[in-house]
Amino acid sequence: MGKLSLDRKLAILSDAAKYDASCASSGGQRRDSRDGKGIGSTTGSGICHAYAPDGRCISLLKILMTNFCIYDCAYCVNRVSSNVERARFSPEEVVQLTLEFYRRNYIEGLFLSSGIIRSPDETMGDMVRIARMLREEHNFRGYIHLKTIPDADPALIEEAGLYADRLSINVELPTDAAVTRYAPEKSPDQIRRAMADVRVKREARKEKSFSGKRAPKFAPAGQSTQMIVGADGAKDAVILQSAVRLYSSYRLKRVYYSAFSPIPDSSAALPLIKPPLMREHRLYQADWLLRFYGFDLDEITGATADGNLDLEVDPKLAWALANRHLFPVDVNRADRDTLLRVPGIGAKTVSRVLSTRRHRSLRYDDLRRMGANLKQARPFITALDWRPGGTLDAADLRARFTPPPEQLQLI
Repeated sequence: MGKLSLDRKLAILSDAAKYDASCASSGGQRRDSRDGKGIGSTTGSGICHAYAPDGRCISLLKILMTNFCIYDCAYCVNRVSSNVERARFSPEEVVQLTLEFYRRNYIEGLFLSSGIIRSPDETMGDMVRIARMLREEHNFRGYIHLKTIPDADPALIEEAGLYADRLSINVELPTDAAVTRYAPEKSPDQIRRAMADVRVKREARKEKSFSGKRAPKFAPAGQSTQMIVGADGAKDAVILQSAVRLYSSYRLKRVYYSAFSPIPDSSAALPLIKPPLMREHRLYQADWLLRFYGFDLDEITGATADGNLDLEVDPKLAWALANRHLFPVDVNRADRDTLLRVPGIGAKTVSRVLSTRRHRSLRYDDLRRMGANLKQARPFITALDWRPGGTLDAADLRARFTPPPEQLQLI
């Protein structure tokens, strides 16, 4: 293979990174270079946010260090047996690209992942070297997210946490049995140990020493993980149950769900399941309800009979349609927890409702101005000048929220 140009490497390795779910710099340590010292920032003006066609924020330079890999995970396009064009950045090239992209205001930081080349320690060592060079040699103050390798020496992961704002370790699939079957070279127990080590180090660094000084911050934006959905046939109830355990055990900032797309030459090894991006979207919505809206797992997954989320309506609306006897809700009297369960009314709108109704009763148009999605909410609420009548008992209520059927073209 001839030597690849930097532009060609960037094309290959940025495309390969699209399978890694990333995040913006929320929760990171606040740093900027407005004092004239250093380069980059995690906050403030001059940060350009780009968006991928599927709506994901890609304000970070998101690349793989290499898509070479010694592992043969059946669901991964970069596995050793896959016939894809390979490329590899040197640590110096990644640093150069990050600084150049930042100076052009294309990005606010770096999201770096990698295939495993030669050994986990060697690969993780190069990733740590990149972060160290950015921070120490170039005084880079932008956001850094490193996808760490659970099989690497814990000392390398610990060093990574001193330079990166966020660390993430992929759990790969929802169940241990699926990991064992489709990624036999990876150990679920080792993945959990590595995630637990990150949690322990983060918590230890928050405590003051005997001298009263705090230790250097360790991954101040926390840790996250990524779970591939659809590769093993797991139901949404199983996926969300796994996520709940992960949040509880490791105090994760986020679980990222990545919809599996079958790889042409691996169909014999995997079930013929291709969940649409809508399934991924519904899982994120359900995750949000579990974390911030007070819903229980059984409430969300119990809205359907097969343990999967309804793809036609969002999980909160699906729950409300299955529990019509709890509605309508009086927006002038209901408590916060009840209001949070009303379709079309989000947490910010609930806060505005609670604040405003201390001074006066709310009307239908007030809710519109507060940001409520009344197309969804109006069958489930009452206000000073609004009653839904018999809407809740209508046989076609669900159909009013679902897209109309389309005639598909045969050619």
